[in-house]
Amino acid sequence: MNPPRCVVVCLMLLAAAAWAAPPPAPTTAAEAPTRDTSYIDAQGTAHVTRVVPLPETVSPQARQYLARPMPDEGPPQTLAERRAQTDAYTARARVAWSKICPNHIVESEIAGVPVRIVTPDGMPAANRDKVLVNLHGGGFNSDSGSYTETIPIASYTKIKVVAVMYRLAPEHPFPAAVDDSVAVYKALLKTYKPDHMVIYGTSAGAILTGEVAVRLKQLGLPMPAALGIFSGLGDFARTGDTSAIYALDGLSGHLDPPARGPHDPFYVGKTDPRNPVLSPVYADLHGLPPTLFVSATRDMLLSGTANLERAFLHAGVNANLIVFDGLPHAFWYDPELPESIEANHFMADFFLKHLAK
Repeated sequence: MNPPRCVVVCLMLLAAAAWAAPPPAPTTAAEAPTRDTSYIDAQGTAHVTRVVPLPETVSPQARQYLARPMPDEGPPQTLAERRAQTDAYTARARVAWSKICPNHIVESEIAGVPVRIVTPDGMPAANRDKVLVNLHGGGFNSDSGSYTETIPIASYTKIKVVAVMYRLAPEHPFPAAVDDSVAVYKALLKTYKPDHMVIYGTSAGAILTGEVAVRLKQLGLPMPAALGIFSGLGDFARTGDTSAIYALDGLSGHLDPPARGPHDPFYVGKTDPRNPVLSPVYADLHGLPPTLFVSATRDMLLSGTANLERAFLHAGVNANLIVFDGLPHAFWYDPELPESIEANHFMADFFLKHLAK
């Protein structure tokens, strides 16, 4: 099963419903560069080509995954096409992950916000007083992670996971997703102790996890036992290095040079990109709970993830960063990769380590 083509933050594509002229044809094998080139202009912008072999450190399954052909040119998706694609993907992902990690899933509502509650088979009675709160990925404009991020984690921790189906951009820009997530967390605090709770997410959900943590601190609410920020960022004002190097699938696929202006204007809306909740690198992060960061060397948000982890470290937070070699953004969505199983176990073990007994 392939992960979705659009897991995260390329919402500028939505602005173009049609092309004034046909897009360039995909690069062919005959046209592809065969040697490295490098030119650095007076502004420090690098104009480069690189020939990058598959790393020998990845699994055979990952080698096959990374070798998939993908055109480097193509028309953008409409919002409707994107949502249809991610909906179809999540339906397949639920089936694939459930074969490995049996579970029971209920559609419900908490504090007026839709949620998906994933209960793993074999959950012990001792874990009934614990809950994990998932903020799913999907570029803030769709849901690509409410199954892929919850089913394996529920299974490996043997703890119930509540996936918050927060309102989406562009219809509902910041802070709608933050407000929905905080509302669910506050409601769960009536049933669960904060040191028996964790908040985590991938991609847009990773970004949202940092935002929610800052908002909880502002509101004076008790912090969860731990956070999981898996391929995210904390700065909508400045573009990180890896977003100019990698596309959603790493070195394959279409990639435009970074545009000036705030990252993801459809989510940011009219908010100042340096708002400390929207962009936690500008917030007072002291007192946030232990946090696990996960990324990969071909992840477009590796820079964003690493920069946010540094901000946590500067604030004295117990922060850990795991980076997988050779893999792209949110690779842990794919149950066919051994590295995906490994990453999900790292995440689950971190949560179990920090949850109160």
